[in-house]
Amino acid sequence: MSNLEERGHLLTEQVNPKSENLDRLSSLELVDLFNHEDGKVLSAIAAARAELARAIDRTADSLRDGGRLFYIGAGTSGRLGVLDAAECPPTFCSPPEQVQGIIAGGAGALIRSSEDLEDRAEDGEDAIVRRHIVERDVVVGITAGGTTPFVIGGLQAARRRGATTISIACVPAQQVDMPADIDIRLLVGPELLAGSTRLKAGTATKLALNILSTGVMVKLGKVYGNRMVDVSVTNRKLHDRALRILSDLTGLNRQEAGFLLEKSGRSVKLALIMHWTDLDKGEAQLLLDTHDGHLRSALESAPGKG
Repeated sequence: MSNLEERGHLLTEQVNPKSENLDRLSSLELVDLFNHEDGKVLSAIAAARAELARAIDRTADSLRDGGRLFYIGAGTSGRLGVLDAAECPPTFCSPPEQVQGIIAGGAGALIRSSEDLEDRAEDGEDAIVRRHIVERDVVVGITAGGTTPFVIGGLQAARRRGATTISIACVPAQQVDMPADIDIRLLVGPELLAGSTRLKAGTATKLALNILSTGVMVKLGKVYGNRMVDVSVTNRKLHDRALRILSDLTGLNRQEAGFLLEKSGRSVKLALIMHWTDLDKGEAQLLLDTHDGHLRSALESAPGKG
């Protein structure tokens, strides 16, 4: 009997002895038990640190070469991938097509259950084909139990096309083999509610995706220090954030920062270069382009940086 036919042996499906009386606990006891178990998430992330670092470097290299990052998953795993992809453009001003989420069942699966669609490996393969994935792309397959056919099919199709493949699963490699170049295992143990991988497994996956996408964007020059200097100024909150970044880094008051931001075309990066080098917008953009969008490198090469 294959892994796909019998999953009861998987770590994510096992019964947690600490919650055998879950239905008899008080609310406070429930909270305390969840809090204790969630502490295992950080340990799981720490244990996967080397693989996460490799994933950041490989993905950054691919995106620097014009490639794209795809997350593929079903159910909770798929929703987490779509969420992380959707948050990249407003946070890092990245093109919407640069980081994309693929979920079994499409957009409708984001708001209603479609777990029955995860069993079709051919749908995962088709999703890869339809997005014309090539060698310089990266595909991250997310499946808590490591056996989701939709994800496995997608990863296999991506490998055939020469793309870099990364897997994220919450079961040991000895239980399930994943078709990936980089294999990230987040071993959080059995869930308090047996088999409900939206709990610890979902939390660990969210943290791993946070680290991966943010790490990649740092490598691509989207960050200066710990400031999101490529923030997309598309609403009041983000406009306010842009002004605070400029004020904090330059010492300008809010009104002066606002004038500088508008002069730069609402680009925090260009505004900082213009302020620190006395270059005009066009010259600042040329300097930034010469350094592949890395603000620090651009500034270090420019005379007169304050």
